[in-house]
Amino acid sequence: MSRLEKRLLRQVGRAVKEFDLLERGDRIMVALSGGKDSFALMVLLQHMVRRAPFPIELIGVNLDQGFTRETQEGIAAWCAARGIAHHMVQANHTRILAEKLRPGATPCPLCARLRRGALYDIATELGANKLALGHHRDDMAETLLLNLFYSGQLKAMAVRLPSDQGNGTVIRPMLYCHEADLAAYAEEQGFPQLPGPTCGYGDHRYRARIKALLRDLNEDNPKVTSNIMAAMANIRPSHLLDPQFLELSGPAED
Repeated sequence: MSRLEKRLLRQVGRAVKEFDLLERGDRIMVALSGGKDSFALMVLLQHMVRRAPFPIELIGVNLDQGFTRETQEGIAAWCAARGIAHHMVQANHTRILAEKLRPGATPCPLCARLRRGALYDIATELGANKLALGHHRDDMAETLLLNLFYSGQLKAMAVRLPSDQGNGTVIRPMLYCHEADLAAYAEEQGFPQLPGPTCGYGDHRYRARIKALLRDLNEDNPKVTSNIMAAMANIRPSHLLDPQFLELSGPAED
């Protein structure tokens, strides 16, 4: 096992311990997009499952939303080579997006809701009680700023989130993993380089702007992203403006 893999496993183990992400009898559906992050998530979870003192089952699932189907064959071959149970699922979300989107509106929020809903349904059909997603530390920081700048909300991504319908729990075990480490791990492990899903609705310009902003800020101060992550665990409700938290937070401290 390489030093890089050990570091990633320590980071996943930290998230698992802090947020109770793995439990006895879990049947976890791992969302496989065909990108480096989802492949890394599956491999790292395989290591964690082998070390767990109780039984846990992993299932790989790829959801093709109707944008491209070029990746499914590659994902299926990769899973078969590693002995991973897997399911390839088709969903025609392009038609729904075309019908529901207002002219000029960004498709990302609706597309994400459709994807999450479909994944919850698949998890229910497969008897999975958890859905594991491959978001990492950099995704968390970017999402916090995206919500802050573009939707007026102070939130990032939940590490452990039960569904509203009560039919499963989303987990994000790679919370503390760095994107650069995951890219290096993909090269080290020889993960297949598959074409990612192409939505045809644009270039995700808002996230690209935030990613570029963080890259520039980290060049001046390499601790910027780490500080954003630390801030999410160091909240001062009394210094914000939400009345429901102001009432609960007690006297403010400057």
